[in-house]
Amino acid sequence: MGRIIRGGAKQQNEHTTPVQVPNKFGPVHRPGNFVHRPDYDRPSIEKWLAGGHLTCPVTMQTLDDTTLVPNHTLRHLIDQWIRGDPDRSSRPGPTEPAAEPQLSLASLKLNLQSPTAAAADAVKKIRILSVESDIGQACLIQLGFFPLLLHLLFRSASAHDDSELVEAALDCVLSLSPPSQLDSLNMLKEAHNLASLVVLLEQGNIKIKTSLCYLLELVATSPATKELSLLVGRSQRVLRELISLMQCNKRNAAAAEAAVRATAGLCMLDENWGNVIREGGVGGLIAYLSSSPGQKTVSRALATLELLLGQEAGKSAFAENANAVRIVVRHVFVVSADREASEHAVGALLAVCCGSVRLQTQAVEAGVLTQLLLLLQSQCGSKAKSRARALLKLLRSVWAGNPGECNFQNDK
Repeated sequence: MGRIIRGGAKQQNEHTTPVQVPNKFGPVHRPGNFVHRPDYDRPSIEKWLAGGHLTCPVTMQTLDDTTLVPNHTLRHLIDQWIRGDPDRSSRPGPTEPAAEPQLSLASLKLNLQSPTAAAADAVKKIRILSVESDIGQACLIQLGFFPLLLHLLFRSASAHDDSELVEAALDCVLSLSPPSQLDSLNMLKEAHNLASLVVLLEQGNIKIKTSLCYLLELVATSPATKELSLLVGRSQRVLRELISLMQCNKRNAAAAEAAVRATAGLCMLDENWGNVIREGGVGGLIAYLSSSPGQKTVSRALATLELLLGQEAGKSAFAENANAVRIVVRHVFVVSADREASEHAVGALLAVCCGSVRLQTQAVEAGVLTQLLLLLQSQCGSKAKSRARALLKLLRSVWAGNPGECNFQNDK
């Protein structure tokens, strides 16, 4: 069993906190340890840390790194499980005889660099560990599987005839993407790796495309990959594929949402705005918003649209879209837990209506006045209300000069 260690002398006057320190892997729940420190029962040590303690409860030495990693016994059990057939049971079976040559986490790393058949088998086992077990996931991250999987995924475009292998590798990459290792994604700055990504994005099935969008979101939002985000933002083929996916919202909502997230991430850098606009980003976002009632990425789509409409090219693209005003007006007031959507919808209308009487008239005809009044009576934020008042003031001349067109009962 384990033994109970209580807080050291410095903490004993305040309170006594039991921390279970297992001597062996047994009934202890989710054992873990700090680097070069004793093993602890994970819930107990997490509670100890949450209490503000930054010392080891056994030695009372200061902990320079409070990251918990699985213990060596657990790794041994995982290795034994890998030697068996992970598909037969969701639990490790350390007593089962090996059904194949000796395998371990270390040999799995070697197999990832082997021919496709061996790599596919390794990826299959890694996916089970990374997706179904948080402890297995921690082991894989610590042992550096994330960059190896990236190299396998983008080894060469011609090596990806097996879509099942690509799907599994992407699942693993997205599960094993620790912030401390995201700089590994900078391998995509090499031309042949980026070319492989583009080929997969263009030619992969919808699941592969969706997963790659989430990977691009990681690239776009990590400080470690800012230069790569700029490089991706200059790729016409990547941007066109993202915009195409946004427009297929009715056929595949999951892929469209992932594409919006990737595009929104790229637009966090204003250097990418012009490229996104030139490749049809405004029209893509409008198409997504036209058939996305209640979806959680609506707010991000509207926020990204608002950013792009801060550019003259973005305003021109918006004005050329016959349905743009009507679609954005529809999102001014929506009963939803996401209140930021209304704020960004009004902000987008303010951006385009300021210099265009034609767009002001279209907004009024689309029923924006009723939507703004409903928004002002709701519990929206102060910023949304301030923008709503500003838009009402801007539109005053339109509805005052054309009262017949501003019958609120007829606004739709």
